[in-house]
Amino acid sequence: MTDLPYQGRFEAGVHRFAVRVYFEDTDLTGIVYHANYLRFMERGRSDMLRCIGIEQQAVMAAGEGYYAVHDMAMTWHAPARLDDALVVHSRVVQVRAAATVIAQDIWRGSTKLTSGVVTAAWLGANGRPQRQPRDWDARFKALLAQTAANG
Repeated sequence: MTDLPYQGRFEAGVHRFAVRVYFEDTDLTGIVYHANYLRFMERGRSDMLRCIGIEQQAVMAAGEGYYAVHDMAMTWHAPARLDDALVVHSRVVQVRAAATVIAQDIWRGSTKLTSGVVTAAWLGANGRPQRQPRDWDARFKALLAQTAANG
């Protein structure tokens, strides 16, 4: 048997990725350091892509392009603490020719701790925006349709 890293799961078009708060994630008060929420969200987004069959590394290695964060907005609602079990919810909210917009929330049970919106731009090997791969665009649009259908 081969152990594989956890990738999360989809529920009604929303990717759910569980995270545990470890000592290294906190500041001196035992509260999660603000920048670490970005790390939790990045893991959630990356594994959301893996779950829908998007292999970023292979495309990058082939020199076809890569995603880069173009824009991000964050709001912190309540703190996470040492040993908390969190779930990062990620959902596609807009698909453009050269970018995908993903809304993310971090929850502890029924309490929303953080919310954010990230625009990931697709850049060619030259570092300039270009159209996302067609099949990836289609996968994002399918997720967008699922979340719209489920309210």
